[in-house]
Amino acid sequence: MKRFSPTSDIFKYVFVAVATVIVVCSWMFTNALVKGMEAEERRKMEIWAHATQQFISADENTDIDFVSSIIEGNTTIPVYMTDTLDNVLFLRNVPGVPADSVEAYNEAIQRLKQLGHRIEVKVNDETVQYIYYDDSSLLRKLAYFPYVQFSVIALFLLVAFVAFSSIKNAEQNKVWVGLSKETAHQLGTPISSLLAWMELMKDRHVDDVHLPEMQKDVERLRVVAERFSKIGSQPTLQKGDLIPVLQNALSYMRGRASKQVTLEMKTDCESVMVNMNVPLLEWVIENLCKNAIDAMDGQGRIELKVSRDANKVYVDVTDTGKGMERSMYKKVFRPGFTTKKRGWGLGLSLTKRIVTEYHKGKIFVKNSEVNVGTTFRIILPVA
Repeated sequence: MKRFSPTSDIFKYVFVAVATVIVVCSWMFTNALVKGMEAEERRKMEIWAHATQQFISADENTDIDFVSSIIEGNTTIPVYMTDTLDNVLFLRNVPGVPADSVEAYNEAIQRLKQLGHRIEVKVNDETVQYIYYDDSSLLRKLAYFPYVQFSVIALFLLVAFVAFSSIKNAEQNKVWVGLSKETAHQLGTPISSLLAWMELMKDRHVDDVHLPEMQKDVERLRVVAERFSKIGSQPTLQKGDLIPVLQNALSYMRGRASKQVTLEMKTDCESVMVNMNVPLLEWVIENLCKNAIDAMDGQGRIELKVSRDANKVYVDVTDTGKGMERSMYKKVFRPGFTTKKRGWGLGLSLTKRIVTEYHKGKIFVKNSEVNVGTTFRIILPVA
């Protein structure tokens, strides 16, 4: 049974779907607008070409003022007027190109010819000229508008998604921190009372072989309460040898695991100095071991392997449990995710928080195979 905020995943899909619809509709509308403007500019240039033809072949019956007003009215569309050999005869609204730049003119005319932006002007029965027209500045800007709009929408969606995730994570963190501190607070009173009663029993010379074991369990409860109290606040890190800490955590788990579970530790390092909080780091190893024991149904082998390089130490925790699909590698660290019938799914989430936020390290599923086993890797910086 897997439990992990399905509502959140549904929201993400809906969010992406709505964004996609917005982008597609915007692109279709802008594309239609651009095509409409292209057709309108084509009609304007046909009128302009006709006016130019009238101006060239004007006689005493031609209204020169009217024709001139049409020609002068084109202030936005770039125009090249050429002869049959595409030699430029006249330019209008072509900025940024030197008057003697024949090569630039030829490149522009060839490009416009390929686009079909050419209108034939018959000067007389023997003479033909051509008008090549380019897109206006407004049309070019509008053509790029969808890409700008997509970028703005994508940026907005990204910011909104990050903000939503941050708010959600912040709310979850507050719940976890509050729960952890309240748990530590609630445990504190009975633990203190138990410690006092045990001291009283010692003072009264109560000779019970079980008293030392009771003392260990009460001390263990105190450590658990201390761990919970550190969640939500920055714990103090001290430089120390990691190897004894790992050995101590494994030793604790051996005494509380089934005899059918073998826990081993392999390392080529005599010592590895890291900056760490010992109770929290022991908690990490215990959590991984408990999950491994559950995955093996109380029967199998857990191997803890330690290696290092100049700057980092690698701790691999391998079990012979049920394993998992690759799609689960990241999900197992999500708050609320669990494959158990009972549980809150916070163990690995807290484990990751301890490793990454408190110890500036990394933890991830190194590899896993269904019905073969899983390896979690912890990477910590060497002090």
